[in-house]
Amino acid sequence: MLNRLALRASCRGVVGARSLRSFSTAPPAGRSLSSVPVETHIPEVAEPPDVGARHANDYNVRTSSTQPDDELRSMGGYTSSVRHDWTKAEIAEIYNSPFHELMHRAGVVHRMYWNPAEVQQCTLLSIKTGGCTEDCKYCSQSQYNKTFVKPTPTMKVQEVLEAAKRAKEAGSTRFCMGAAWRELGGKKNAFKHILNMVEGVNKEGLEVCATLGMLTAEQAQQLKAAGLTAYNHNLDTSPEHYPKVITTRTYEERLETIANVRDAGLSVCCGGILGLGEKDTDRVGLLHVLSTLPQHPESVPVNALVSVEGTPLGDDEDIDAVDAFDMSRMIATARIVMPRTMVRLSAGRLSFSDAEQYMMFSAGANSIFNGDKLLTADNPAFNEDERLFSKLGFKGKPAHRGPLVSPDELGGNVEITRVEGGGGFEVNSEQQGVKVTHVS
Repeated sequence: MLNRLALRASCRGVVGARSLRSFSTAPPAGRSLSSVPVETHIPEVAEPPDVGARHANDYNVRTSSTQPDDELRSMGGYTSSVRHDWTKAEIAEIYNSPFHELMHRAGVVHRMYWNPAEVQQCTLLSIKTGGCTEDCKYCSQSQYNKTFVKPTPTMKVQEVLEAAKRAKEAGSTRFCMGAAWRELGGKKNAFKHILNMVEGVNKEGLEVCATLGMLTAEQAQQLKAAGLTAYNHNLDTSPEHYPKVITTRTYEERLETIANVRDAGLSVCCGGILGLGEKDTDRVGLLHVLSTLPQHPESVPVNALVSVEGTPLGDDEDIDAVDAFDMSRMIATARIVMPRTMVRLSAGRLSFSDAEQYMMFSAGANSIFNGDKLLTADNPAFNEDERLFSKLGFKGKPAHRGPLVSPDELGGNVEITRVEGGGGFEVNSEQQGVKVTHVS
């Protein structure tokens, strides 16, 4: 028999309303307005919750303790849980729901799990540009595509560390290094330098991410030992549309790298790109693959294709441009089906206005790439992002610290039900400020 533990935080900030009075601004008959007594009522307000409380920093620890999978959260008429058994039909129903309803639901789910004021800032640096042996039809760095990008050697360790320091000074807390390689393979000397880069960036107090193509299990373990926080390896699109975009690497090979990264204890960063000529069914298909992995990615980047002249997709005039509604619909659906995952607003952000970006944050995005360059595509400058954060009232997430606990969770607005095995009984108790109800 299952026991259901319904948890509701007791620190709910409730305004103590004593009574409701109806009144008129007109004075009683025979009296002037100045002679009418006025009663001042100041409601009692409970002590505010500790808005600085944070979850565990390690994603694996966080998902197994403070926010386990066997947990249902309810607020505002919606119920959410971390599931790995989503069907395409279920995701398609969410994705295709009326836009206003989708945005509202995603916003509620976002507030069940996250503090919406906290947004992670990441910087991506291309440490090895151009000359890639992959044939990705969207990429300016592929050797198959004749673009403005010219191959360059791998950056020196000190150059990368100096860039990391600049990123930290500008407010970034995660530093990602990207190399235009199909795979790390037998690049022993280059890998040695990358391990030194990881160690050096880690010493700067930044979280460290890398995207270096396919990895073996041993290479993933070595990166973990050097201090790598997360590894990015995107799936790009659905399994069905993928062969139309890339032929030099299979979908299964990408999934194998993701498994190697996860098994090494690294956080997985994995998402896709909108604007590859895909259909809505392909966007649903990508989300289905991500949401049915053994563990949801720690972060899911949502990119809008930045068309580059000289690439097959950049030169294809039949492909519709991605707009803010496309991005918001994808982000909102990702937020609903992967509620504990950080959703990152990535490439293409420069093409959207502040108001359009706010719509995407409202859909559930809580991470961005900032800085002057996003690999080879323009991205908003650091000072522009600082201005945007100030305008929207956002604050950056500190490095090596877990995310802030949701204010709605702290305030008792989120009802949490945990399902556990055990005997059949019913008892109410108070434990560490949390009301626990065991129901057989």
